[in-house]
Amino acid sequence: MSQHRDRIYIRKDIILKLREFGELNQTNLLSYCGLNLGKHRDILDSLEENGLIKKTRIQWKSKITVKYSITNKGRRFCKIILEPYENMFPRDKKYANSMSEYVI
Repeated sequence: MSQHRDRIYIRKDIILKLREFGELNQTNLLSYCGLNLGKHRDILDSLEENGLIKKTRIQWKSKITVKYSITNKGRRFCKIILEPYENMFPRDKKYANSMSEYVI
């Protein structure tokens, strides 16, 4: 059975992964968070538009690499908004336990 994550948890997972690694290229970020670019691009775009994450394009020869990093605003948002929300409305205990090591 596949596990459905609410968009709020997807956002939190993205922010936590970026906090953990500092910066990730688009492929690794999506892979680590179990996301699909076609389905979840709007989430990445909205996080960037709201200043929670930063997207950087790096060109090397004919290739462009997209990297993401968390902003200070993203760190504060997670601490002030997302953590209390998850404490009040926890997701599946098994999944929550696997993510508990990433609490800010």
